[in-house]
Amino acid sequence: MKLELEYFFAALRFLTRLPVPAWVGHSSEQLNHAARYFTLVGIVVGLIGGGVTWCAAQALPATLAVLLGMAATLLATGAFHEDGFSDSVDGFGGGWEKLRILEIMKDSRVGSFGAIAITMILLTKFVALKELLPRLGLDGLVAALVAAHALSRLASTSLLCLLDYVREDELAKSKPLARKLSMAEWSCAAVFGLAPLGVLLAMGVPPAKVLIALALVVATTFYARRYLLKHLGGYTGDCLGATQQVAEVAVYLGLCWSI
Repeated sequence: MKLELEYFFAALRFLTRLPVPAWVGHSSEQLNHAARYFTLVGIVVGLIGGGVTWCAAQALPATLAVLLGMAATLLATGAFHEDGFSDSVDGFGGGWEKLRILEIMKDSRVGSFGAIAITMILLTKFVALKELLPRLGLDGLVAALVAAHALSRLASTSLLCLLDYVREDELAKSKPLARKLSMAEWSCAAVFGLAPLGVLLAMGVPPAKVLIALALVVATTFYARRYLLKHLGGYTGDCLGATQQVAEVAVYLGLCWSI
């Protein structure tokens, strides 16, 4: 049990800015096995965003509540995935072959492609969540946030099973994750990633909308695999972040879908 706690806290430390106990320690082997809990970390992040949204909505207009909830998730994660999304768009937008794409991704500067992309995806999240509030109610919106953050991290975690890591430099921040995820570890991630969908169903969200959201995430995952395999031959940490961001939006769009 202690070992599993270490893996969970290692995942929490890797994906967020949240504090973890000092006894957890640091090791590449520990982080190698932490990926099974990435979706559980997604639940934690979703609960933070949902909790802030719920509390803010008690005294503030809905639009401000949604905006504060989004800000809370950005603070909790340090915009970790958003940064990966921005870098990925810069790389694929400005690069013409594998080495150039990887070089641009590693550049800490944000280019015009990345700036436009991160602005658009944040606006899309905000508008989608604002539209979901009257449709699902406040409690339903909190459940949707948790589901989106968990399921989207299942999408990015799945790429660890489907692709190989492509960077060769030892300084890459995701180098400890450069291995294939076992099916047992992926299954653990899938349990936490899919569980919040059951909460949505229990809260009365139409099953068809939940299935649409799930289908869009699956489509995002396999399109990302195909695209990355074609252009890079595998994944990087930035690509995992980009996949998570697109899959999160896919969940919101699926729940907004008119039936």
